[in-house]
Amino acid sequence: MKQTVEQRSMERRQRVQSAEMGMGILKALGRLGGSASLTAVAAEVGESTAKVHRYMASLAQEGLVAQDPATQHYYLGREAIQIGLAALKQCDPIRLGEASLMRLREQLEVTCFISVMGNKGPTILRIEEPGLPVTINARAGSVLPLLWSATGRAFLGHLDDAHVRAQADEELARAGKEQRASLSGRNPIERLRKEVREQGCAAIRDTLLPGISAVAAPIFDYTGRVCAVLTALGATGGFDTDPTGRIASLVRREAADISAALGARVKP
Repeated sequence: MKQTVEQRSMERRQRVQSAEMGMGILKALGRLGGSASLTAVAAEVGESTAKVHRYMASLAQEGLVAQDPATQHYYLGREAIQIGLAALKQCDPIRLGEASLMRLREQLEVTCFISVMGNKGPTILRIEEPGLPVTINARAGSVLPLLWSATGRAFLGHLDDAHVRAQADEELARAGKEQRASLSGRNPIERLRKEVREQGCAAIRDTLLPGISAVAAPIFDYTGRVCAVLTALGATGGFDTDPTGRIASLVRREAADISAALGARVKP
């Protein structure tokens, strides 16, 4: 017996709804830490335990979930793990940050770049410049200081690493009077770290090069560790370094978007 157009349409809607429900359950398990009771998952997706149980059985057949016989808790199965591993292979902050770099360059009309922590310090890997870039000696491969660049301060604020701290101490010991004057407190490095974490970004004005200012925000990976830093840099005269200003807000937002794409749990 031939199906009517309306019947076929209804079947398609039911399949889509089933797929949405299955994906909702998998995402709920992820939000609950990868393992949870049936009751907890049902509460998370806002459905009855009986309905969720039926979907769990189907997901288990596909290897997307499994059940611990000791606790009866459901957890993400081998196929879900393979999907996750495939996604992790694509988690490159430079590639995922390209769109953010171009948006920032167009919106702010300043130089923007993404850096990672290299063995010699923060290292620029990808840079976008406006039509009339500020003349600075910064290119892909350039290494920046920890204390006197916004990029370095963003890394310093979030990396609890002995090597990084030792490098910051060395920079402070070699600093001139003007540079030291930009820091304050008995323990200026720790105070700086705290300030960066509280503001969600780092900003400098004329501390690295006269007439140059910058704002930088950390990019986090799925483990919550800072893996890169997004920076906007321009001429001091027209560059707002206020942590509540437009530039800082845009840089933080784009860094948060890249972090989310890397699997980090970003605060709304």
